Amino acid sequence: MLKFVVVNYGVGNLRNVKRAFEELEAEVSITNDLEEILGSDAIIFPGVGAFSKAMENLSPIADELKEAINDGKPVFGICLGLQILLTASQEGGLNHGLGLVKGEVVKIDANVKLPHIGWNTIEIKRENPLVEGIPNNSFMYFAHTYIPKTADKEVIIAETEYGTKFPSIIAKRNIFATQFHPEKSGKNGLKILENFVKLVRR
Repeated sequence: MLKFVVVNYGVGNLRNVKRAFEELEAEVSITNDLEEILGSDAIIFPGVGAFSKAMENLSPIADELKEAINDGKPVFGICLGLQILLTASQEGGLNHGLGLVKGEVVKIDANVKLPHIGWNTIEIKRENPLVEGIPNNSFMYFAHTYIPKTADKEVIIAETEYGTKFPSIIAKRNIFATQFHPEKSGKNGLKILENFVKLVRR
């Protein structure tokens, strides 16, 4: 059985993510123990919380995490878990992320209600195994105020519009992430997680 770790870096929604992957027949633990993380088949960065606090809590193991991911360990980021993969964030001043995907996290700059909470559609821009079997314009569940701006457009698999267009799914080699919460997005959200499990199993 595949072993996944949900990294505990002081954010919410850990148990919902754990349960979602357990439904897909993966063995899942919630931990910040480096040895356990490095011994896993895949790393999950969950996400409800503040960027700066998450990075502060990750800082003791950040270099080792980056090395493992750069060496090919699969990773899946959700919401804030996507954002910490980027170079930096404007949330709470300029904070540095893991820098695994070039780009910056910025506040939604549009005349819309913030935070962006609720169902919205994704427009699939590129084929990728992560979105296999996902109909274009599927509804997913969002809860965020900040959005990713990636320097490399090739990593954008899907976009969503909420006052402005932003990447809602990104992928780069062994790195996959969603700005929405697949664990709260019904059957299509679970299908995305199932696709990730299949990618890890290959």
